[in-house]
Amino acid sequence: METTGDKKGLRQGRLLQRLAADRHLTLDEISRIFSITTQTARRDIQELDEKGHLRRVRGGAMTLDRIGEGALRDRRVANRAAKERIGACVAAEIPDGSSVFLDTGTTCEAIAHALLRCRDLRVVTYSLRIAAFLSEHTSFVLAVPGGFVRSVDGAIFHEATPGFLSGFRFDVAVLSVTGVDENGDLADDDPAEVRVVRAAMAQANSTLLAVDNSKFGSLGLVRMGNLSEVSCLVTDAAPPDSVLEILSRAGGRVIVAGEDAPD
Repeated sequence: METTGDKKGLRQGRLLQRLAADRHLTLDEISRIFSITTQTARRDIQELDEKGHLRRVRGGAMTLDRIGEGALRDRRVANRAAKERIGACVAAEIPDGSSVFLDTGTTCEAIAHALLRCRDLRVVTYSLRIAAFLSEHTSFVLAVPGGFVRSVDGAIFHEATPGFLSGFRFDVAVLSVTGVDENGDLADDDPAEVRVVRAAMAQANSTLLAVDNSKFGSLGLVRMGNLSEVSCLVTDAAPPDSVLEILSRAGGRVIVAGEDAPD
């Protein structure tokens, strides 16, 4: 005879299988798929999170980030020169004394290095790696949210982070993304990151998107927004015509960081 524990174990096993395919599921989706209440779905997520089988996020669950240190090193090495040129161009766009939100990721780490040429910046970031670097090498005013640190890249996450960002005003929000599709949609792979960046964009006078050309045509899991919301795009090669058209209609600028990017 099948016990309640057996049923829960089978259900949680199927939940993990489904999550492996979809990468992110909301509480409502889990409740509907497995014909359970949202309270039971929430308990399943909590138990599986505590066992290290998934990551609990606000309103649902997602697969654990399987990016290892080796893969992250590869990302830093990939297109390193292009990212350095992008970083130099982004830094040239930020006046001394500006208030800046800086996203996480390897492109934004390159931007942080380039910001050493700036003076008197006020920087908010949820990247512990970027914050540590800037605190060691600059006298910038720095703010980071509280939360749990993702060991692989030093990103800090907490469900209260969007609220934390609502207390700031930024001259510019600097972000990078996993992909930009032909319709101009911006996407990332982590819904928690998307919520953080969307909150920062809402508090910014302008938004600067920094991506290398490999991101054009790439797809991400979660929609972050659209190029029409971007004030300036900085990349390392001429973007597709569809990207240029969307930015032009929205009044955005494009900067191509060539070999003659600012030193």
